[in-house]
Amino acid sequence: MRYRLTCLTPVLVGDGGRLSAIDYMVWKDHVNVLDQRRIFRLLSKGPRLDGYLSQLKKATKLDFASWGGFAQNFAGRRIPFENPASAAYWDRASAESLAIPTFSSGPSGPYLPGAAIKGALRTGVIFSHLTEGALRDLASRLPKDRPPRRPAEALEDHVIGAGGSSRMRTVAAADSAPVAQAAFKVYLVRTATLTARGKGEYALGWKSQRGSVDGRRPEEGTPGFVEMASPGSAFEGQWQEKAFFDQAEIRRALGWREPSNRAQIFQAANRYAAALLTLHKQYAGWAGLAALATQIEELETRLAAAQASGACLLSIGWGGGLLGKSAWLDTANAEYRQVMQKLSLYDKALASGLPFPKTRRVVFLNNQPATLPGWALLEVS
Repeated sequence: MRYRLTCLTPVLVGDGGRLSAIDYMVWKDHVNVLDQRRIFRLLSKGPRLDGYLSQLKKATKLDFASWGGFAQNFAGRRIPFENPASAAYWDRASAESLAIPTFSSGPSGPYLPGAAIKGALRTGVIFSHLTEGALRDLASRLPKDRPPRRPAEALEDHVIGAGGSSRMRTVAAADSAPVAQAAFKVYLVRTATLTARGKGEYALGWKSQRGSVDGRRPEEGTPGFVEMASPGSAFEGQWQEKAFFDQAEIRRALGWREPSNRAQIFQAANRYAAALLTLHKQYAGWAGLAALATQIEELETRLAAAQASGACLLSIGWGGGLLGKSAWLDTANAEYRQVMQKLSLYDKALASGLPFPKTRRVVFLNNQPATLPGWALLEVS
């Protein structure tokens, strides 16, 4: 069997790698990734190596006037910006914004790790089995003075099974085959936030180094630049389903009260996707992001079609934020907030009185805030 994952919005599944601003140059609306080994070999034959090494050591970006020829002649990859306007934003951006997260890649080229698919499916399965009672029990058992680093780990193991008894053992996804570099672009991303405007009313802002700026001036927000697979790109790989776990006696031995197969897992993933899209649509309404709301409605239409055909929609990879990785989506729930308030990272945001979380990463298309990152369609044949 084989799976096919088709990107519906720009998708980044990375391996933690980033291109610093001295690893590439921007030329002709492209990010030209420099082949530094070739450059060092060339410069070692003449007197310019010391000057080049000195600039690499001190500069936040390479001086195009001095070294721009390398962008033309010594680029290992050339990744186009999604829109030419992005190059102008890049030129004005501070050094902290210029590191570009890159897609997972191996010796044969970029690929989609199978673990990313299993992780997204796992979140959906936990979402479908998690109850308010289980969350209440977790909140009551957390120590008041020093909460554990992973407070919900034991709860997840109880819901989905730990180790050899995990419900996710019934399916397996291999890493995809490598895809062509032409599938990727560098997208402009900014972080939207909400500010209070009245009781139950909110205004859009864009995160910046000064805090946030008016939502009507996105160009003043801090830009981010991310290498992502373009919508329509597809990743294919081997898919395995283990009929061994369909046996009633095996399920009893593992403590499963119901079967765990592809149909069940995909249904859980679709229920999770529907709940997540509802929250994002509500956020787009609060923020007045009409284009984003339209795009979310299109994803809801794709979700209905996926449910009818036995496929599923996934929020996968980078950019989904806290909600995209959380198996509990009711952030107004008292027990949920009790757990999150014990984590210093979220305490201030919860106390603000604004919807939690109040931010979303938004991908700009044609220089306009347009879509959410990381949505894809998963099919198995």
